[in-house]
Amino acid sequence: MGFKMGIVGLPNVGKSTLFNALTRTANAQAANFPFCTIEPNTGEVAVPDSRLDKLAAVGKSQQIIPARMSFVDIAGLVKGASKGEGLGNQFLANIRECDAIAYVLRCFEDGNIIHVANKVDPLADAEVVETELMLADLESLEKRRTGVEKKAKQADKDAKVTLDLIDRALVLLREGKSARLVVRSAEEEKPFNELQLLTSKPALYVCNVDEASAATGNAMTKQVEEYARQHNAAVIVISAEIESQLAQLPDVEQAEYLESLGLHEPGLNRLIREAYQLLGLQTYFTVGPKEARAWTIHKGDRAPQAAGVIHTDFERGFIRAQTIAYDDYVTLGGEVPAKEAGKARDEGKEYVVKDGDVMLFKFNT
Repeated sequence: MGFKMGIVGLPNVGKSTLFNALTRTANAQAANFPFCTIEPNTGEVAVPDSRLDKLAAVGKSQQIIPARMSFVDIAGLVKGASKGEGLGNQFLANIRECDAIAYVLRCFEDGNIIHVANKVDPLADAEVVETELMLADLESLEKRRTGVEKKAKQADKDAKVTLDLIDRALVLLREGKSARLVVRSAEEEKPFNELQLLTSKPALYVCNVDEASAATGNAMTKQVEEYARQHNAAVIVISAEIESQLAQLPDVEQAEYLESLGLHEPGLNRLIREAYQLLGLQTYFTVGPKEARAWTIHKGDRAPQAAGVIHTDFERGFIRAQTIAYDDYVTLGGEVPAKEAGKARDEGKEYVVKDGDVMLFKFNT
C-alpha cells in the first residue's frame, strides 16, 4: 500500500523544483512564469528506511525493496480557481484524488523570481489556496445537501448522519475555516471521508526557504508554524534549491554536503515522516533469502489486514502470523536465533501490528 501526496501552491513558489528534487526526475518543467505546470506530474519515490538495510544484511537477502509513495505536482492555483480561473477546476479535481496535500509556501526573497502577487507573503499565499479549496467544498456541499436532506426526512439513518456532518462542515466553511476542523467520532469518520472534501485532507505546510535558512528557518517560517497550528496542519522547513542540488550528487557526497549546511538528512526523509504521521501510517517488514521488503499499513491495522497488503488471498485465508520485533531480529541475528530465544510469536487475527514488526504469514489457499 502506498499513498499519494499532492504538491500545491501558487505559481513560482518552488513546487516543480521540489517535485523534481524529490523524484529525481526532470518531468516537471520548472519555469519562471505562471501555469508552466498544466497536467499533473506524478513521481514514485522509495521511502527511506535504514532498518531495511540492516534487516537485509542479517537475513542475507539478495534484493531490497523499499515501500513507495507518490508525489503529484499539481499546477499552481490562483485566486478564482474554484470558479475555473487558471484551469482551476481541473486542478481541484487532481487534488481530490490525493490522500494528503503539501502546501508549498515561498519563504524567501529573490528579485529574480517573479511572484504572482508581486510580493512575498506566505500567509497570504496559504490563504489564497485554502480559500479556493474552501469555496470548492462549499459549492459541493450546498449542491449535495438538498438530496441528502430528502433522504433524511424519509428516516434514512445513514442520510441523517451525513446531513449532520454536512451542516457541521458548512458552518466552519462559511466562517472561513477548513473542514478538517470538524469534530467527529470514530463512527462518523467513514461517512465524513465519503464527502470527499478538499479541505478535510491532511495538510502539510512546506516552507520553501533559501539556503541560509534551511537549518533554522526564518521570520516567515515562524509565522507559518503559528498559522499551521491554527489550521490543524503540520509544517516543515525545506529548501527546494538544496534538495535540487542534493539530487544531483552521488550518495557518498550527499552526507558531506548536508553537514556543510548544518543539516542531518535530506528534506525528503523529513517530508515522508511528516506525511506518515499525517496519514497514520507505519511499516512492517518481510525478510527472506530472496528479498527484504517494507510494507506500508495504517496504525491500528490487524494482522489479516497487513497480510492483505501483500495479496488479498493472504487476508482471506489468514491463519496466523509469525512475528518478530525489529530490534529482536537484528540484535539476535535473524529468524532462527529469534525463535530459539523465544522472541518469535505466533499471532492471530486480532493482533494489532506494530511499526517495525518482521512478519511471516501462514494462510489457506
